[in-house]
Amino acid sequence: MEKIVEINCLEHIYPDRTRLEICGIELFVGRGERVAVLGPSGSGKTTLLKHIVGLLTPSNGLVKVFGVDPAKEYKKIRQKIGVILQNVEEQLIGPTVLEDVMFSPLNYGYSKEQAEQMAEKVLSELEITHLKHKIIHYLSGGEKRKVALAGALVMKPELLVLDEPFAGLDIKTEKTYIKLIKDYSQENNISVIVSLHNVELVSEFADTVYLISSRDNAIKKGTPAEIFSQPAELQKFNLEEPVMVKLFNRLKQSGLDVKIPVNVDEATQIIQNLCH
Repeated sequence: MEKIVEINCLEHIYPDRTRLEICGIELFVGRGERVAVLGPSGSGKTTLLKHIVGLLTPSNGLVKVFGVDPAKEYKKIRQKIGVILQNVEEQLIGPTVLEDVMFSPLNYGYSKEQAEQMAEKVLSELEITHLKHKIIHYLSGGEKRKVALAGALVMKPELLVLDEPFAGLDIKTEKTYIKLIKDYSQENNISVIVSLHNVELVSEFADTVYLISSRDNAIKKGTPAEIFSQPAELQKFNLEEPVMVKLFNRLKQSGLDVKIPVNVDEATQIIQNLCH
């Protein structure tokens, strides 16, 4: 698999001399792969993503994105990357939705007509065309995140970097938003790396999971099924397995020969098989 992002033994020292180290295994994102980074608050998830988009320079270690050092050569790759950071409000700069999504194409030298066509296209693909003339200030939290996603996707990036993109959303909006991202990434072969603290969202979205903890200098990699079948490992990272996984782990411990499902469809099939 072609490596879009490579991180090896990243060390970052904050201004207060606090030291973050993510070392032990290489962290990478392949072409078209969806990667979730899990960890408790303060584990270094945001710092990690800021290194990927060139906002921070490592004290030590390797960070490569599309084969270059993003801290030094971000201009070479910026058109390939779509970014949504935690504070979406700071990324929405246009008075209306359409004008906001047009901003990047205009900034890259496209004509107003071309920029409008590009914005209209991505709004249609995300099924939010009805918002295009709305004033940004009056949108709901979920609508603002969808507009930020449109802005991140309008240039057809090859990599999408999302920092806690579902924070503050209700469960229904979370699921809608994550489906939008998953479907779009699959249809366009876009690589995605997303930081999360809500384990319930991971199995519906990610191909690969990394657990990180800067406090213990720990990192672990696996598929959602591999990671969630090890509750003791999750606890080391101050995380619990999703409720559905917890249920099936308990069934397994009670003597039932069941595999651990990673989504509702798998769980349904397992239960149906047990009933026959």
